[in-house]
Parts: sequence; C-alpha cells; structure tokens
Amino acid sequence: MAEVQQEYVRRYGGPDETDLVEDDFAPPLGAFAVLYDLDGSPVGTGAWRAQESGEIGLADGDAEIKRMYTRAAARGRGLARRMLRFLEEDARRAGRRRMILETGDQQPEALALYKSEGYEPVPKFGFYREYDSSICLGKALA
Repeated sequence: MAEVQQEYVRRYGGPDETDLVEDDFAPPLGAFAVLYDLDGSPVGTGAWRAQESGEIGLADGDAEIKRMYTRAAARGRGLARRMLRFLEEDARRAGRRRMILETGDQQPEALALYKSEGYEPVPKFGFYREYDSSICLGKALA
C-alpha cells in the first residue's frame, strides 16, 4: 500500500486521503485481493467495498472499487484486467448491482482499462468529488 501511495504522490503531488477502514473490505460486503507472480512476489492489488445510497452519487447495491494497482515491472501483462474482472464477479456473487469507482485524470492507463471494460461516467461521489481532476465511472453488473 505504501507503493500505491507513492504512485499517487508522483502523479498528484500527495497521497490518497480517502478514508479506508479494513473492515469495509470484509466479506460478504467487500474483498481485498492480491495478485502474485509465479515466484510468489505480490504484483498487484484490487478491492471492493459495498456502498449504499445516502451519500451523493451512491445507490443501494453499489460496489466501490479501491486500490487497483499493478507494480511497474508487471504492467502490460493484462493483470489489472484480470483483477478488475475478478472484483466484478466477486461483487456480483455478493449481490452487488453496480461497480463504481473514482480515479483521476493523471491515470490514463486506468481510464483506458475502465473504458475498454464498459465503464461510463456517473455522478461524482466520494472524498474527491469536488476536484476537477476526479473522474467517477460505473458499470452495471448483470
């Protein structure tokens, strides 16, 4: 997670200040996954947590993606796409109806991935919703 935060510092000038609580990712209302290389070293992460209406931009049945990250040396191998599909399926099995996420305009690789997987703009939500650089996307889980 320290490496993820350093990526945010490099791209945005500071760490992600979104409030994350470990219990938010406990099944069945969330999950935190780690991708490992063949040698057993961690190469990526991804998580989702249940969200419900009550905050601007959120709806009952939402699953918010957090901490999608692939280490630089492992990029370009389709690992982020595999992680995203795993998170979607896991959230679907848990009864979630829509995946949502917030990312920033300095993450073109992430934006391209999400667009290629059918994510579309949704109303802004979360800690960074007032920031011009914030981009919120969503996708219905069939």
